[in-house]
Amino acid sequence: MSKKESISRYNIIINTLRKRASTFKEIQEKLAFESELQDYDFNISKRTFQRDVKDISSIYNIEIEYDFSLKRYYIDFEDQPDVKGRVLEAFDIFNALNITDRLSEHIHFENRKPQGTEHLYGLLHAIKNKFLIKFNHKKFWDEHTSERIVEPYALKEFKNRWYIIARDQKDEVIKSFGLDRLTDLEITKAKFQKPADFSVTEHFRYCFGVVGPNAKSPEHIILSFTPFQGKYIKTLPLHHTQEIIIDNDEEFRISLQLYITHDFYMELRSFGYDLKVMQPEQLRKQMAWNADKVLNMYE
Repeated sequence: MSKKESISRYNIIINTLRKRASTFKEIQEKLAFESELQDYDFNISKRTFQRDVKDISSIYNIEIEYDFSLKRYYIDFEDQPDVKGRVLEAFDIFNALNITDRLSEHIHFENRKPQGTEHLYGLLHAIKNKFLIKFNHKKFWDEHTSERIVEPYALKEFKNRWYIIARDQKDEVIKSFGLDRLTDLEITKAKFQKPADFSVTEHFRYCFGVVGPNAKSPEHIILSFTPFQGKYIKTLPLHHTQEIIIDNDEEFRISLQLYITHDFYMELRSFGYDLKVMQPEQLRKQMAWNADKVLNMYE
């Protein structure tokens, strides 16, 4: 049996169990149906299926469990609901990429450069084992590349880019380094001790994006959107602290508790005339100044 056939069979098993728990017989029936449909032989024995379960765990990190009372196999992500969505999303994209040669006219991916994901495995290894890492890093606003030695704490994604959250040994400050601007990565054998009281989740609790806290406390922010834009903000909140104040045919108004960082300011600018900042006053003035600058460009 070819590797391609095995991968296709794994896909069928996962897609079957992500929809509903199934007995081995029901899985066999699905595989038999797909065999006729795709002109492959996906039929397997119970022993081969058990081997497939192990392979699926190893390749996709998707665990297939067995309920002895119901005698059904199932995929359970309840302990990590956020992981469920991302793992299955990655699985779907993997499958789509696998068939683009046959469906090139029917699927169109965003044309962008790799975002440094080749470093993910090595960085996770360093984070888990508390190894210092060394790399060269280039900022967008600086032509020069600098060497960094850091204590890696976590990986964080923001707007399709990956970042390593780490304490820079140069100044002992926790920073975010974009993996797409990181070269010559070296995982050293030197160990570090992560502060017991540090939590990446808590560090970014009142932050938008990957820029860390830049003040003593977060700001109370009130934003007013057009009703149409409000529909998007309701379905995809800006932040977990978002609370709806007004939601009618004239206005959609929310409140947030956030540090006003560059990432957040750039996000607000992207809404254009669909957004009006109500408070704080400093942010209102900053947005008004930006609007004047944009207007002057067209006069």
